[in-house]
Amino acid sequence: MAVVETGAAGTPPQSESRRIRGLIERREFLAALAAAEVLLAANPGDRDALYLAAVAERRLGRIDAALHRLERLERAHEGFGRGYQEVGHCQLAAGQPAAALEAYRRAVAANGSLGASWRALAALARAAGRNAEAEAAEAEVARLARLPPAVVAAAGMIAEGDLEDAERVLRRFLQTQMDHVEAMRLLAQIGVRHEVLDDAEFLLESALAFQPDHLPARYEYASVLAQRHKHAQALAEADRLLEREPGNRAFRIIRANACVGLGRQQEALEIFRDLLAGSTQAADLHLSIGHAEKTLGRQSEAVSAYRRAAEARPGFGDAYWSLANLKTYRFTDAEIAAMGEFVEAPTTGAQDRYHFCFALGKALEDRGEYAASFGWYERGNALKKAECRYSADVLERTLALQYSVCTREFLESRADCGCADPSPIFIVGLPRAGSTLLEQILASHPLVEGTAELAEIPQIVQHLAGREIKDSPPRYPAVLRDLEPARLRELGERYIAETRVYRGGKSRFIDKMPNNFRHLGLIRLILPNARIIDARREPMACCFSNFKQLFASGQEFTYGLADIGRYYRSYVSLMDHWERVMPGRILRVQHEALVEDFEAQVRRLLDFCGLEFDPACLEFHRNARSVRTASSEQVRRPINREGLDQWRHFEPWLAPLREALGPLAG
Repeated sequence: MAVVETGAAGTPPQSESRRIRGLIERREFLAALAAAEVLLAANPGDRDALYLAAVAERRLGRIDAALHRLERLERAHEGFGRGYQEVGHCQLAAGQPAAALEAYRRAVAANGSLGASWRALAALARAAGRNAEAEAAEAEVARLARLPPAVVAAAGMIAEGDLEDAERVLRRFLQTQMDHVEAMRLLAQIGVRHEVLDDAEFLLESALAFQPDHLPARYEYASVLAQRHKHAQALAEADRLLEREPGNRAFRIIRANACVGLGRQQEALEIFRDLLAGSTQAADLHLSIGHAEKTLGRQSEAVSAYRRAAEARPGFGDAYWSLANLKTYRFTDAEIAAMGEFVEAPTTGAQDRYHFCFALGKALEDRGEYAASFGWYERGNALKKAECRYSADVLERTLALQYSVCTREFLESRADCGCADPSPIFIVGLPRAGSTLLEQILASHPLVEGTAELAEIPQIVQHLAGREIKDSPPRYPAVLRDLEPARLRELGERYIAETRVYRGGKSRFIDKMPNNFRHLGLIRLILPNARIIDARREPMACCFSNFKQLFASGQEFTYGLADIGRYYRSYVSLMDHWERVMPGRILRVQHEALVEDFEAQVRRLLDFCGLEFDPACLEFHRNARSVRTASSEQVRRPINREGLDQWRHFEPWLAPLREALGPLAG
């Protein structure tokens, strides 16, 4: 039985918080403060207890005590809108209107449903002669007044992270008002928070069917499309938004990000640079500029942009990690000292903190300080893993189904059912296994187009799998048995059609989504003439390289040495299965062999893909194409042995990895 921390008389904290709220509403402030103190004694960091104690202290006239309590609340729960609102109330009571105005601004920025903050903000802005700000706040007061109380309450719950309560309120409300667009939009926000993006997309699409001119819903729809890698659709939605409001900065950023997703880096750069003028988010814009410059191979420009991002927002961890992630940047003593201070500062947020940890790990590795470097990598991984939901057991159960469904007999019985188009070349494996190098080599051939890690195969899988029902067996991959030949051909044609937006006029193209190794049975069924290349790297080197890498999204198996080793074993086992059930259909390229005997391996690679040898493939580093992965700078240099044995510097701390790999570790 789970242990639940309790408040007064064994009451769970949530119930006790509700009781304290009741005491405050009845103006029993001393009793409320005493109850909050009891709750804090049992749960020192409890957000609601800290907040309610501050409210009671203010109502008792103890303004200094309340503000002190609210400082503690902000340190423990940054971004809590009601906390900022209470600061505003305290500052107003203390006769500090300027400080109150700033607090109310922070409150509504964190939680736009706080009517009391909007009303106070309107009055204070009007008194200060800030008429435009006052009018905007008054408009928000009026907007909230037009909404049903349940919808306003749910919006506040979402802003404060109380997602389960918000979902319950919204679903109950939508049972009687099924076409309420704002309620649907808020429910979609919960889906995004839970990473159930297909539901969020459906809800927003439905909301727009009811009210096509609802700009917030269309903006969030474009954002969800971008998160689902539907960049062409996201771009179309961004253009619709900009038709209505051509100067809207948020809409322009959505458009720029869609351009990035489509490989139109220069177009995105122009938007980002134009938005810098008068921006209150200069750090984020400089970071985006840096990423685009890096993708285009302009390293010095990328470095300058990342440095400007760090200057614009001191303590911006992603700016420092982006410098480290160039793999060629070397930090100064002053930068390392600054990162060390930021990572320990109590005001540094969790995301910034682990970005700094990974950056420090790379900085000290480059200096040969391997023990200290590993300590930072280990700390960063632990922080990142704490926010992940990865389960090795779930993954292994899912992969096991591929063995039973995708047998040799099954695949051969449907060998010629899919789309016959021979243009796709899939490169699969683990991240950091050399797949970007293989892509760069192949993309240097005049007949081959390099694209990116395309999301189309995972999207087809998600479509086939449908919504997962708890405790029910998954539909995929068993559903593959039920697909008629016409359906297999249709899915293959869908893949070819949807990936065309990333291609030019070349006859072949590369999809290097590494996780596609899980779906090679599906690929064989829907695209029987596709080439499949397994990018393989020595296990200890590959796994530790993943441990050092902070990924922008996904790859949650990489934040623990044991998890990485276990994942590598699952990958090798499944690839062995694929080679047994589709012999001759997969080319394994060992990274170490490629480095040692480069030309022979390149010729082998081209021959497998049915391509004539071209000397440009040996000069891959001269290819100026955009590269979007962490290896972008490494593949712009000639082949070298630099990374083959780097992991050995860290061998004293890699016992958990070696143990998880078992015989594969050698």
